[in-house]
Amino acid sequence: MTIPEHILIVDDDAEIRSLLGDYLRKNGYRTTSVAEGKGMLAALESGRVDLIVLDLMLPGDDGLVLCRNLRARSDIPVIMLTARGEDMDRILGLEMGADDYLPKPFNPRELLARIKSILRRAKALPENLRTDDAHHLRFAGWQLDMISRQLVSPEGVVVPLSGSEYRLLRIFLNHPNRVLSRDQLMDLMRGRETDPFERSIDVQVSRLRHRLADDAKEPTIIKTVRGEGYVLAAQVEAGR
Repeated sequence: MTIPEHILIVDDDAEIRSLLGDYLRKNGYRTTSVAEGKGMLAALESGRVDLIVLDLMLPGDDGLVLCRNLRARSDIPVIMLTARGEDMDRILGLEMGADDYLPKPFNPRELLARIKSILRRAKALPENLRTDDAHHLRFAGWQLDMISRQLVSPEGVVVPLSGSEYRLLRIFLNHPNRVLSRDQLMDLMRGRETDPFERSIDVQVSRLRHRLADDAKEPTIIKTVRGEGYVLAAQVEAGR
């Protein structure tokens, strides 16, 4: 028997929580609805969640903060909702690691279509290394602290990372020694709808190699697999 996928709805509007919960359940999903960040964390600790529908404007920590903190320890897909719909909000949401973005008011059918699309892409991706409980990851002499988001070199020097560089490195560390195509990297980074330019992945990989002092001509950490994509050619150790 197939277990329904679990959608966590985080919105301080009780009517939206009720309507979305009913609609998604009628379409075969299991749902949990909460009003703010504390409820979201409690729901994540109580069991598996397959996708989060997260409102931007919340009491206490807003959706951007919650999404950023979530991305420090998990790759659960996130669809961000907002009543403002401004381009800057969209950019910030995606930079914090949201997979998609939908302005209010929205048609529930459109949200359902986006949920199906994201979950379908997630199923097609290779299984990742379980790092949800880890505080840091070690690889090739380097260490990534996922609490402070600091990358430390083998010599003990802290190397600054941009938001996109951190996310790309996390993706490689979650899938060590697996070839990831450009399409898969795009899906894991932000979702295909947000960035149609395949070559942008090449640019971001090049920047990340530079941070890791990985020779662009003969890289030893992030290698190019001709005609297929990229691979993190290192063992990854997770620690607390």
